[in-house]
Amino acid sequence: MPEIHLRKATSADIPRLREVIEASVRGLQANDYSPAQIEGALRSVYGVDTQLIADGTYYVAEIAESGKPTIVACGGWSKRKTLYGGDQFAAREDSLLDPTCDAAKIRAFFVHPDWARRGIGGMILDACEKSAIAAGFSSLEMGATLSGVPFYRAKGYKEIEKQSAPLANGEVLPIVRMARQVRR
Repeated sequence: MPEIHLRKATSADIPRLREVIEASVRGLQANDYSPAQIEGALRSVYGVDTQLIADGTYYVAEIAESGKPTIVACGGWSKRKTLYGGDQFAAREDSLLDPTCDAAKIRAFFVHPDWARRGIGGMILDACEKSAIAAGFSSLEMGATLSGVPFYRAKGYKEIEKQSAPLANGEVLPIVRMARQVRR
């Protein structure tokens, strides 16, 4: 397997992030969501969150293909209240969390299907957890997709509640809120 390099995302990465997100959703969520849910989620929930990039809490995983770095996965964490959703998601709440009593949010994990199940998501999650702990957080939570629940469960996250994200096309996207305590 080629060497994987993690780095913080920049605004120049946005076009490739859009490609990775769409490929990930279409390729890895088809067993858990209907085509209508996937289309609705791509239009109204999933997408690039430029606030994560601006905050310096969003990571990309790159491999060198033909000597050129190519982004194959992304994911981040947030010190803001929004649990999930890209820039186009209407229910965003970007006010800051208090690390002494709030949980940092694990956000927007997407792996290109060609690179799935190779440990890349785990590498990004580890970097996010370490960064959130360094920022003073002792708990983490997320709004996991049904496809992501087994991964997060294997990483020590517990299911808290099932939620539903209304989509612009009238569909509903089931989400599972999960959380984990961490050590500072």
